[in-house]
Amino acid sequence: MDPADYAQFVLALIFVLGLIGLAALMLRRFGPGALSLPRNRTGARRLSVVEALPIDPRRRLLLIRRDGVEHLLLLGPNGDRIVESDIEAPEETEAETHPAAVGVAQRFDAVVRQIRRKPLAKNERREA
Repeated sequence: MDPADYAQFVLALIFVLGLIGLAALMLRRFGPGALSLPRNRTGARRLSVVEALPIDPRRRLLLIRRDGVEHLLLLGPNGDRIVESDIEAPEETEAETHPAAVGVAQRFDAVVRQIRRKPLAKNERREA
């Protein structure tokens, strides 16, 4: 084998690893089923998992919301059971709908409060 064959092998390996990395980034960004999820006409999802709680290694409780109504399911290896159905969903607060935005706003408010508490230097004026 001459050096050109080795170079071709290395370049092919780098290309394949790059494709695998790109596929991993796409899965992380869009999720495994993002392209196959059916949506209604408005584009909003009607079904969501509100909370999941593992009971033991083989069973878990799942609280799902569909059209504003919640259902409590017990999932296990011997079958799935409906524990409670037609639970009225609580009203969503801003923190539930946009938790990241609320966290950023709280951090921003904390920084602003911290800046306001700092004493000003003698040559600085506070503008109101």
